[in-house]
Amino acid sequence: MSPLLIFLVLIVILTASLVAYLTKQFQEENLNISYSNQMNNSKSNLKTIEKEKVVAETLNGRFAMIGLIAAMGAYLTTGQIIPGFV
Repeated sequence: MSPLLIFLVLIVILTASLVAYLTKQFQEENLNISYSNQMNNSKSNLKTIEKEKVVAETLNGRFAMIGLIAAMGAYLTTGQIIPGFV
């Protein structure tokens, strides 16, 4: 196998494991937020944020950071932000 193929396989495995880890974290955060919202709703009348919005913003931020890291990696390895475009 060529070194490039080994590198690509490594990146795919790393990305898949990161997505699996983040998915597990999101599920745990969902449970924690749901439980805390139930506790807050029973004892106060503060404005609450829906758990879906919190999870969506967290997901968006984490994937944005993954995109920045991917862009830096592409720039460091090829010298271009989007390889193939001049």
